[in-house]
Amino acid sequence: MRAHLGDQLVVESPATGAGRRDGEIVGLHHEDGTPPYDVHWSDTGQVTLVFPGPDAHVRHLEDKPLPPAMAAGDGTESAGTRPDGAPNPGDIGRRLAMERERQGLSRAEAAHRAHMAPDYLAYLEQRPADPSPASLISLADVLGTTVEALRGGGIDLPPGRGRAPLHPRLEDLAPDECRARLSTHGVGRIAVSEPDGPTVYPVNYEVIDDTIAFRTTPDSAPVRAGGTDVAFEVDHVDEAMSQGWSVLAVGPARIVTEPDVLRRLAEGAHTTPWAGGDLTTWVSIRPTRLTGRRIGPA
Repeated sequence: MRAHLGDQLVVESPATGAGRRDGEIVGLHHEDGTPPYDVHWSDTGQVTLVFPGPDAHVRHLEDKPLPPAMAAGDGTESAGTRPDGAPNPGDIGRRLAMERERQGLSRAEAAHRAHMAPDYLAYLEQRPADPSPASLISLADVLGTTVEALRGGGIDLPPGRGRAPLHPRLEDLAPDECRARLSTHGVGRIAVSEPDGPTVYPVNYEVIDDTIAFRTTPDSAPVRAGGTDVAFEVDHVDEAMSQGWSVLAVGPARIVTEPDVLRRLAEGAHTTPWAGGDLTTWVSIRPTRLTGRRIGPA
């Protein structure tokens, strides 16, 4: 009986009247996929070494129906590989890898704490897998998040809907800490004054030599705000840990026109603007005031 990581193992003994028991194979002990297996049982959440007998059978991964989006694909790559042939992780895999790295855990450490084989966690992170609820519960507990978050639930809702800490504490961030949280790039919000009042726009930004820069359309409000003071804000809320931070930069906006600076910005950009379109005008902000706050449990 051959098996692969992620397959379902079903054990039932109708002759003896024993009930059915199923679990997820999270470890293989032979290169050819023959028993024994490490099985994560759905009824107990425990991982045990199993030598399947005649009452056991394996439900292979390829037997599971694919979700419509995964089955259809986007016309550019298969569900399991990228154009270069490398593995193409699913949404759950990307979230698992991101949360694990955010917690500063190696794959082996996270797998050990979740009582699963490191190879199986690697499989979940690198392939469009469908892990069992028990596996997701264990991983969510280890990574300090929720099963809903790993599945992508709540992406259409604003952050901060989680429970506030029992005794919250606000701390001011030093300028160096603010710069560290701005990082090299990301998504932030710029606030400008318009005739109808203050307006806020989300933008993809870059940070080069303490200067914040982003691309926009030539006729946009941030371009019209050139030469005036604007506010730029970045924040993050960790729902699972009931903590977060925000950084606010205030300074004059300037339209970048120097060819060498424009070339450097274009070549060093970490990503194309999420909004798409003809975003060819670069705007820079040299902060004259940089402040931040962190909130968390006392």
